[in-house]
Amino acid sequence: MTLTGLYVPLITPFDDSGAVAVNALGALAGQVLDEGAAGVVALGTTGEPGALTETEQRQVVDVLAGVCRERRAPLLVGANTAPALRALADRPEVAAALCLVPPFVRPGEAGVLAHFAHLAQASPVPLVAYHIPYRTGQPLGADALRRLADLRGVAGLKHAVGGVDAATVAFLADAPAGFAVLGGDDVVISPLLALGAHGGILASAHVATAGYAALVEAWRTGDADRARPLGHRLAALSAALFAEPNPAVVKAVLHAQGRIPTPAVRLPLLPAAPASVRAALRLLEPVSRAGRTR
Repeated sequence: MTLTGLYVPLITPFDDSGAVAVNALGALAGQVLDEGAAGVVALGTTGEPGALTETEQRQVVDVLAGVCRERRAPLLVGANTAPALRALADRPEVAAALCLVPPFVRPGEAGVLAHFAHLAQASPVPLVAYHIPYRTGQPLGADALRRLADLRGVAGLKHAVGGVDAATVAFLADAPAGFAVLGGDDVVISPLLALGAHGGILASAHVATAGYAALVEAWRTGDADRARPLGHRLAALSAALFAEPNPAVVKAVLHAQGRIPTPAVRLPLLPAAPASVRAALRLLEPVSRAGRTR
């Protein structure tokens, strides 16, 4: 099965005591699925997994696996090591694991390919490689991306290179059949979809979920007249939601909407400034209306 459509990498909401707000997390997952998301992601960067204990990480996956089981929706789980991947073996709701290109060490393209071949052998579920060179320090050219797609057990790519560069254009011009390319740079998701991406993993889609789902569908069906103006509005919203380190503004907006109990983030993140939250809320309503009228 090729992973297509909109996937929301869910935040981890916290309650007034600082604990994971499990009921709010489950409700949030149900809301984005109701609004048109194809599936959700647990323990992605947006979920602050590095700030969660192992017990909290299991809580998050338990809650989202339950929602996805009831909704028959695919769940992706962030997992970057062989032990973390093996732990997914008893979770039938997990459609794939989201695995980061090795950060900081810059092993070269050959090292990245060997790394994913090793992880794929260890994993009970397909892998989606998370390519985000402005965080990892490791670029990958179009040929390396094609070799990655050829690896057994690697089912897709979260492609977030900070824009639309020459390697992106070359890769999407001849993307391997059956290999999912999911955009991960929210501001440029519309041009990526226009070039042939199959969907997106978009933190911005916590809000105006229907609008982002409508954008994916419009490009899928070739409705460029609808997709272009919607894409411009969503790009402005995404820029506002990423005005501060993710997911601070997203959480503050969700809290302002009454959907999570607090806007709290954990260190090293800091809460969003009120001006950033106001700017995002101003852009949200017209985009939400556009999505609901699809």
